[in-house]
Amino acid sequence: MLEPIRHIISRQRNILASSSIRRKEILQSVQFNFEIIRPEFEENLDKNSFTHPCEYVKENAKQKALSVWRQLARNNDNNNVADLVIGCDTVVTLDEKIYEKPKDDSDAIRMLMKLSGRTHTVFTGVALITRSKSISSSTLTTNIADQQQQQQTLSTTMAIQPQQMKKSSSLLCIDGDDYLVTTFHEATDVTISEMDKTIIESYVKTGEPLDKAGSYGIQGIGATLIESIRGDYFNVVGLPLHRLAKELYYMYTE
Repeated sequence: MLEPIRHIISRQRNILASSSIRRKEILQSVQFNFEIIRPEFEENLDKNSFTHPCEYVKENAKQKALSVWRQLARNNDNNNVADLVIGCDTVVTLDEKIYEKPKDDSDAIRMLMKLSGRTHTVFTGVALITRSKSISSSTLTTNIADQQQQQQTLSTTMAIQPQQMKKSSSLLCIDGDDYLVTTFHEATDVTISEMDKTIIESYVKTGEPLDKAGSYGIQGIGATLIESIRGDYFNVVGLPLHRLAKELYYMYTE
């Protein structure tokens, strides 16, 4: 999916607005040219003000990306301008409740007790900030004025559920330059095996859950707790790789 646009993304400045090692490893695995800048955004949005978890993660991702862009903009040197900034945010949801990273071991145990023997949903929101000069004018038109028609077409041809394909785009004008801000989300259902407290406490003692949404790492020891998943595995890790590649492909080719 990325190969047709490799010549574009390889020569531009791409920023991952995240300090997540997992997201870094995912992008590195597909030889994506990027650098990391940690966002200054405090992630203190009120969850209750959002109608759905997907809106919450998309806004968090957007604010992370904007935070990094502003960090770059503080320096007026044109060499510091990015062509693409990628922001991400991941949460676990069960019974309409959002589970983020645990505060401590006790919180991790509490979360895993809730998830035990149940199927939950992992939402990852992604925000892309691109310089409008880097993409085609038809892409701007499609993203801003013709989104619904595009999503209907993609949902049919790619056999992707409409909920998965929903995204929003807007133009941001800063210092006379136009930037396209695009947000989207992916959802993956994960079923965790029924676990007694001994299993949960032993897992938490490994330290793996403490920096992960929902208190487990599907790419590590936590994989032994997973019965099944439905959807993008990388979405659970923290970055929906296929969807990201698809959005970038359409962004630079349409």
